[in-house]
Amino acid sequence: MKPKKTLRALVGSTLFAVVYGVLTGFTGIFAPLVAWLLPMTWRQPLLNLHNHALLFLFRVICGVKVEVIGRDNIPSDRPVVLASNHQSEWETYLLQVIKTPISTVLKKELLSIPFFGWGLRMVQPIAIDRSKRAGALKQILKQGKERIQAGRSVLIFPEGTRTLPGQERAFNKGAAMLASSSGTAILPLVHNAGHVWPGRTWLRYPGKITVTIGPLIEVDGKDTNQIHEEMEIWMREAMRQHP
Repeated sequence: MKPKKTLRALVGSTLFAVVYGVLTGFTGIFAPLVAWLLPMTWRQPLLNLHNHALLFLFRVICGVKVEVIGRDNIPSDRPVVLASNHQSEWETYLLQVIKTPISTVLKKELLSIPFFGWGLRMVQPIAIDRSKRAGALKQILKQGKERIQAGRSVLIFPEGTRTLPGQERAFNKGAAMLASSSGTAILPLVHNAGHVWPGRTWLRYPGKITVTIGPLIEVDGKDTNQIHEEMEIWMREAMRQHP
């Protein structure tokens, strides 16, 4: 169901847009300096201060409740390939703090966005050219394994791009291929944030976001197709439960 443009939504959206711009601008200005002065191990925790603040202000200003189911499934002692559906910008902030440190597979154009992109560069993203699919996949596998070996998790959106709530898009096999080639378990996660923080608009709406974290999908004794199928079946079913 499409959210309504109420006075509450308009006021909250306007105030949050101002706060978002100021906070992102502040972080973006200092990100290059921080990246130059501090070691890599300090960069993600510092950027996560920004992420925590943004998530908190979004909840308070826009009137959003967030429920996270399955936190116990997140391993604390090893990196994972985190596979999530992609509906909005909101989850890109949440997923940086829910399993950290983490490197995100993203389109390289995002790194050129003033302030926002400067902050992204701090946390070793895997920036791909989506017009070159073969080269992009090789890059994901090579750099993904390097990040995992360095103790960082890797975030992949199997849908490849943002998808409207309730719509289904084909899942690519990048997450399963990286998990298989690196011997790393997949941590599947789904959410319905697109209802309250939709893409391609500045409007934000009151409501509730449900985040469901699934059990680890181990890769031992499985080929890429088996891993991918197990991941997709769980994610599709969980997405239908929280449309």
